[in-house]
Amino acid sequence: MMQTAYAFTLLRVALGLMWLSHALLKILVFTLPGADQFFVAHGFPAHSVYPVVAAELAGGLMILLGFHGRAASLALLPVLIGAAGVHLPNGWVFSAAGGGWEYPLFLIVASLAHALGGDGAFALRRVGAPA
Repeated sequence: MMQTAYAFTLLRVALGLMWLSHALLKILVFTLPGADQFFVAHGFPAHSVYPVVAAELAGGLMILLGFHGRAASLALLPVLIGAAGVHLPNGWVFSAAGGGWEYPLFLIVASLAHALGGDGAFALRRVGAPA
């Protein structure tokens, strides 16, 4: 049983770091104005990158720490579904030009597994734990 808790901890930490790294990529590499232009070019409303990055930062931190991480994984699913939609025309492999939909789909499944399986060991607040 403890092995399962450690397995879900690894999943939680990996997901949290993924969200934080993608938010920081938009901030530090693409810049927020550049990422905003990308979003607009793919049919998203102007300035929608700002709440997305805020959600990625907050949700990533919550997932990483295990503080309502399962809820954060579910709340971030629309971002992943949007990313999968953007990459759908590029084909399966994410390393293809423009990135394919394989990685966003994998992250959707991993997020659902996290939400269903729990935060694992060392979480700040697990379901069923005292508030």
